[in-house]
Amino acid sequence: MFYPGNIDRPNIGRVKLSQMENDQTYTAFQGDQQIAAGSLSEMLPRVKERFDRGDNTSLLIFEDQTGRQVDFDLRGTVEDAIARAVPPQPRTGPGRPRLGVVSREVSLLPRHWEWLEQQPHGASATLRRLVDQARKHEPGEQAARLAMAAADRFMSVMAGNLPAYEEASRALYAADRERFERLIQEWPRDIRSHTLRLAENAFRPDEGTSR
Repeated sequence: MFYPGNIDRPNIGRVKLSQMENDQTYTAFQGDQQIAAGSLSEMLPRVKERFDRGDNTSLLIFEDQTGRQVDFDLRGTVEDAIARAVPPQPRTGPGRPRLGVVSREVSLLPRHWEWLEQQPHGASATLRRLVDQARKHEPGEQAARLAMAAADRFMSVMAGNLPAYEEASRALYAADRERFERLIQEWPRDIRSHTLRLAENAFRPDEGTSR
């Protein structure tokens, strides 16, 4: 369970928070070449194919949304690998598992409970609506920060030894698109293309997350 904040504070209530299945995507590289991209079920079979034939040197996988490097247990069949990567969520309370709803817990102060109890559609529906509204109207500045962090994580792994890496990182955080693109121009094509894709929102703070 995940409990934001201090769970030992007195008078803090807890409410179940349903979470729809996310839309996480991944990109796999072997050396400086991109070999697969997409959802877990789209990306992992192509990666496992190389793993099974022993062609797994310099094989790295990254989350697109965060730029973080991730590892998967590729033993057994591809179905086994996917099942281990996405373990079934135990049902601990009311929910709609066919829609991908799972239960987690968040901590709420009394004033939050009082406000939720006044809402006409119940606490869970109200919280889902608030989360969806926040995602749709995410401030451009926050979207820019997330894009900068994702691109920089990927760059630190895949481009840390490439020419002008440090200067490119500084240009990224300065939101200087022209200088950034110029500095990474000589990088291997797939690394450059993926870096630009991750960094896109870093240079469009006023346009939110739309593409």
